[in-house]
Amino acid sequence: MYAIVDIETTGGFAAGNRITEVAVLIHDGQEIVREYSTLLNPMQQIPPYISGLTGITDQMVAEAPLFEDIADELFEILNDKVFIAHNVQFDYSFIKKAFEKAGLNYRAKKLCTVRLTRKAYPGLRSYSLGNLCESLDIPITDRHRAMGDARATTVLFDRILRKKPEIIQQMLHHRSRENLLPPNLPKEEFDSLPESCGVYYFIDAHGKVIYVGKAVNIRKRIIGHFSGTSKGRRNQYMRNEVHHLSYELTGNELIALVLEAQEIRRLWPKYNQAIKRPSVKWAIYSYEDREGYLRLQIGKKYRGMNPVATFNSHSDAWQQLMGKVKEFELCPKLAGIQKSQGACYDLATGTCLGACDGLEEVSQYNNRTLEAIESFSLSGQSYALIGEGRRFNEKSVLLVEEGAYAGFGFYQSEDPAISVHDIRDIIKPATSSAEIEQYIQTYVHHPDQEFIPLESTGSS
Repeated sequence: MYAIVDIETTGGFAAGNRITEVAVLIHDGQEIVREYSTLLNPMQQIPPYISGLTGITDQMVAEAPLFEDIADELFEILNDKVFIAHNVQFDYSFIKKAFEKAGLNYRAKKLCTVRLTRKAYPGLRSYSLGNLCESLDIPITDRHRAMGDARATTVLFDRILRKKPEIIQQMLHHRSRENLLPPNLPKEEFDSLPESCGVYYFIDAHGKVIYVGKAVNIRKRIIGHFSGTSKGRRNQYMRNEVHHLSYELTGNELIALVLEAQEIRRLWPKYNQAIKRPSVKWAIYSYEDREGYLRLQIGKKYRGMNPVATFNSHSDAWQQLMGKVKEFELCPKLAGIQKSQGACYDLATGTCLGACDGLEEVSQYNNRTLEAIESFSLSGQSYALIGEGRRFNEKSVLLVEEGAYAGFGFYQSEDPAISVHDIRDIIKPATSSAEIEQYIQTYVHHPDQEFIPLESTGSS
C-alpha cells in the first residue's frame, strides 16, 4: 500500500516551521482506496508570501485543528504504507517532526516522485510538479494546495507504476540509498563517491558551486548531509538546489582543511555563509609554581590568556604534551600528565629526574621546560609537513616559508629523499590566511605529519 502525501507549511524547513494543510491519498497498487485532507492551525503566523503562494491565510486556519488533534488518525492512515511525495524528504521531515511533538514515533519507507520520474522519463527540461504535469499532460487543479498537488502526484506515480514498476522496486530495495538523495542528484554521481579524505563540492542546475566542505570520509559525510542527520534551514534549502557533486582527494585531513579554506575564498559559495573559522578549544599553558618550577597544563582556550600552543581537541594537546615530556625528560606531574599527591609515579622507575620530589635543581628543570616551550613555536621558520597522499605510493607536502603558508602538492613516495628545491617545484603557490595558519599550527606537531626543517634538506 502506498500513501501519496502533500503538505503546505509556514516555511521551508521542519525545525522552525509548521504544517498548515495535509492531504493523503491511499493507493493499493491499482487505484485510490482512501482520501484524507484537512487544514491545520500551525500556532504561528503564516508569512504573507506563503499565503500569496498557497492562498492559505491566518484567518482560514484559526479554527482548524492542531496537528496533535489529528495525529492518531493520521498515524493510522500512514502506518505501514510506503510514504510517497514529490521531493519526499521535505514532506516526510515535516510529518515525522510533527508526530514526534505529538509523542508518536513514525518511520516509513519512502519514494520520491522527482527521482522516480527522472528514471522513468529521462531528459525532460524540468521535474518540478507543475512542469511535469504540463509535459506529461497530467491535469492539475488547485495548484499549491495539498489535495490538488497530491492528486497530480498520484496520477504521476500511477503512470510510473504501470509503465516501469521495476524502477519502484529498485528504489524500495533495502540497500538502495535512492530516497536519501536530493531530488535532482543523479544516483550514479553519489555511487561514485569515495570513502576517502578530501574536499567535496555541491553544484546547482547552472553549474555553480553552492557549497564546499571537507571530510575524512567523503561518502559518509555527504550521506550525513542528505539523510537528515545534519538538520536546519541551510541543509534543507541546499539539498533542493543540488544537481551535481564533485570532489578532490587530499590524502589527509590537514590538506583537506587547507584546500577547503582556499576554495571557499576562491568560489564564495552561497551556503558557505562565512569562511569557516577553526574551532580552537584547547591549549597548553605554562606557569610557575610556589617552588619556582615551570609547570605545563592542558586547559580550555580562553580569550585574553597566552597559551604555549593551541589545539582543536584535548587529545591533540595531550599527544603533543606527552611527546614533549619524553623528548625533554620533563616530570609528568609538573607537566600536568599525572595528578599524584606526592612525587610522580615515574620517579620510582627512574624515568623522572626528580623535580617533583625536590631532587633536581629548579634552574636545571626549568631550562628543559623552556626548551620544550620554545619547540612549540615555529614563528618565522621555514619547514615542510609531509603526510599521506591520495594513493598508497604518494605523499603530500605542505610548505611554510618564513612562517607563512606557501602551498601544497603531492609526490611519489618511492622517490629519493625530497629536497627543498623539489618541494618548491611540486607545490602550487597559494595565499595564506588566518584560518590556514591556525590549521597548520594545530597539525605541525601532529603524529600524522612529518616535520622537516628546510635547513635540514639543504636550504641556504
